[in-house]
Amino acid sequence: MRSAAINHAPSTVEKRNFQRVRVNIYGRYMLEDRTEHPCQVMDMSPGNVALRCNQTGRPGEKVIVYLDHLGRIEGVVTRTMADGFAMTIIASDRKRDKLAAQLTWLANKHELDLPEDRRHERVAPRKAISTLQLADGRQYACRIIDLSLSGAAVELDVKPALGVQVILGTMRGQVVRHFEDGIAIEFAVVQRPETLDAEFN
Repeated sequence: MRSAAINHAPSTVEKRNFQRVRVNIYGRYMLEDRTEHPCQVMDMSPGNVALRCNQTGRPGEKVIVYLDHLGRIEGVVTRTMADGFAMTIIASDRKRDKLAAQLTWLANKHELDLPEDRRHERVAPRKAISTLQLADGRQYACRIIDLSLSGAAVELDVKPALGVQVILGTMRGQVVRHFEDGIAIEFAVVQRPETLDAEFN
């Protein structure tokens, strides 16, 4: 019995079973020419993902993506869009099951008020006073309560809306939570320890 060829496109049944969810995840991806680019997930299922980015791949091009919370995934570009591209995820059944569980958790964690994902240790920076800049150029003095490789808790007088893009010092990110005295920011990419040290310590 001849083994079946690997088919990169999901079958009709697979497409029907995979429900895409809107999740707010940042990451990086590498194209076949080995260039790396930042990206943001628009929506995702265990079988495919739509990425918002500046540099799109070609249909049929293999892509490796590293996503916050989810790790490394591989796939093939299926179509390009004005602000990004969609790709089919190539993964084992076990990996797809794991992705399904992770996506369900990510999609529901805000509604369920689950604790934040503490992937990285939070520390109080030595240089706590910084500047928060909004996309329209407005700037506000702020105090960093604590900081990790993936985000920061910031005390300030204004509360930008959830999902708003901001720059803390030189770190790009977005507002993911409000609390009494300020906001929590998730960085667009996971930072290196030496980058944070140079910026805030």
